[in-house]
Amino acid sequence: MKLYNFLSGKIPQLALKTNVPYRELTTLGVGSSLPLLAEPSSTEQLSSLLELLCKKSVPWFIFGAGSNVVGMDKPYSGVGIRLDSKAFGSCSIDGESVTCGAFTRLPRLAADLAEAGLGGLSPLAGIPGTIGGAVRMNAGANGTEIGRFVSLVRGFDRSGKAWERSGSDIEWRYRGCDIPEDSVITEVEFKFEKSTPEIEQAIITKELAARREREPFGRTAGCVFRNVSAVEPAGMLIDKCGLRDCHFGNLALSAKHANYIINLGNASEEEYFALVSTCRRAVAEKFGFYLQLEQCCIDPGFRDRLNNFVPAVKVNVLAGGVSSEREVSLNSANAVYNALKRAGLDVTMSDIKSCRVTNSMRRSHVVYPVLHGGFGENGELQKQLEKEELSFVGSGSVACNLIMDKILTKRLLDRLMLPTARWTIVTRENREIPENLKFPVILKVPDEGSTVGIIKVNTPDEWQSAVEEELRLADEILAEEYIDGIEITVPIVQGNVLDAIEIRSPGGFYDYDAKYVYKNGHTEYFCPPVSLDESALAEAKRAALILYRAAGCRDILRVDFIVSKEDNIPYMLEGNAIPGCTETSLVPKAAKEAGISFERMTTDLVYAALRRPAVRSGAVQVAPNSALVATALWMIRICCWCCAAFLAVIGAVHIKYNMPGYPLLLGAFLIISAEPMFKWLHRMQRNSKSGKSK
Repeated sequence: MKLYNFLSGKIPQLALKTNVPYRELTTLGVGSSLPLLAEPSSTEQLSSLLELLCKKSVPWFIFGAGSNVVGMDKPYSGVGIRLDSKAFGSCSIDGESVTCGAFTRLPRLAADLAEAGLGGLSPLAGIPGTIGGAVRMNAGANGTEIGRFVSLVRGFDRSGKAWERSGSDIEWRYRGCDIPEDSVITEVEFKFEKSTPEIEQAIITKELAARREREPFGRTAGCVFRNVSAVEPAGMLIDKCGLRDCHFGNLALSAKHANYIINLGNASEEEYFALVSTCRRAVAEKFGFYLQLEQCCIDPGFRDRLNNFVPAVKVNVLAGGVSSEREVSLNSANAVYNALKRAGLDVTMSDIKSCRVTNSMRRSHVVYPVLHGGFGENGELQKQLEKEELSFVGSGSVACNLIMDKILTKRLLDRLMLPTARWTIVTRENREIPENLKFPVILKVPDEGSTVGIIKVNTPDEWQSAVEEELRLADEILAEEYIDGIEITVPIVQGNVLDAIEIRSPGGFYDYDAKYVYKNGHTEYFCPPVSLDESALAEAKRAALILYRAAGCRDILRVDFIVSKEDNIPYMLEGNAIPGCTETSLVPKAAKEAGISFERMTTDLVYAALRRPAVRSGAVQVAPNSALVATALWMIRICCWCCAAFLAVIGAVHIKYNMPGYPLLLGAFLIISAEPMFKWLHRMQRNSKSGKSK
């Protein structure tokens, strides 16, 4: 009441309501009632309201249509804000540009656009929320997200100051964006595509019919949890845990769609918590995913309470490094981080610039290095993690060093008798043209990845300048004979060989430009390959698995080959123990082809590391020789007996000449009796423990 009087005194025209039941504010209707609701009817009132609440440090919650909101049992300590539908619900269409207030209903806007012959938003016609809520959550359906059409967003920050942002400056992500949560959206401008009313109306009709078919009737707030991936929707995961149609008090998971909760009566927030925590725990136990709420809870501590009740695995993703592949690493690590977040794991990301174990690594259950090149891939960081017995994703220090060093890899391939291009080593002292190699020749820096430091030398005239350029990067250079053929790569994930990927670069040489820059055109990828027969692919897979096992790799490896056009033999080029890991990188491409989502792949690697016992680097223990131990034991006994005899003789002499000698005799007795005394006490201790256990 005190807050009511304060606001009504400061903003007399502001509409205020008290003790508003949540069943009137939300579609789900969970919870008791909201103590105070403010309904500003102008931007001036909204600005003044936010300014006052900020100065008084009063929390607030913005309501739209309430279609994805969960109420509270206890009284909310702040103010609910709901924009006036007339003042903030207008919509104007000017050609392909559309401006509408934040309280405009999304279905209404989709219908108006269809009538005006504008396309793009029709697949979202079944989403019941307002434009403000839809933009904040980047609402999506059927492969379409609203964020792609936004050209400008206007609103107010928590202190009541006006702001606006271009749609291109907003980071749009799955079911969210980077618009601050403590701000209010008031108006949105869109840019849509030309279409026809007939086409758009047909899409809307089809979408509404599909929603009626799959969505349950009753009081709901839409989907409860976010989907983990396209192939692991939350409803399917909950259903496979046997929770479809599960009841808890006045709430039930729908028998029609397991990701919907239906309010059967006057359900409480506690009943809602019990049901969603049951789903989260069950899916985590069965699939290793920790479902995240898509619905908004008025209680600011609800999500933390849920996450603490069913805590997720803590993962520290390592990004960056200091090698020439730093930018590639940042992109890969960001993709892994987002995939693990979608899987619900408790993830942090660290930009690593020195080879040392940090506190964030120690606080995590699993460390996930996504560091291409340098100390992050050559085994140095892995050795530090092994010394502290920390669990981490990927190969150990020895295997990383072997795979990273192309010369060491070549030597191993020769010992394994696996086909590889003829090669030699070029140094500053020995930089002459190798007699055993035919041109063209490929020069490679041994410890670089991402095709950094690779030069194709076509003629002897190009040799010296190319070698000089390479020797600026390393003291030893790998020179190997160029093989004219089809390049493929074979991914291995947790010992499972996935389908090979054929790489068709525009210039016929898969260098840095073909991989990342595309100045000469885009590289094509085919999974499975389209230009090779099964015998060559089978041989490549066999050779890749041999390298994986022989090098002592684990978790993930990508092996590159050239299949010669001359003899159809796959010649192994090198391996990569920490391959690129964006969603469009080669290993995730092959995993997707095998039906494994990026979220599933990265999460499985985390659990593989978590199950694996951490082994201290260099801590392999060898059993001591039993004869040597027995000899050492008898030598110690003889030394003790000699000392006892010496003390006994000296003590006897002292007594003979009336000198204090009894302490010396006592010392001799204690030395002789120490071993049987310790054996007796040890036996008594064992008997005592045995008696307690019984």
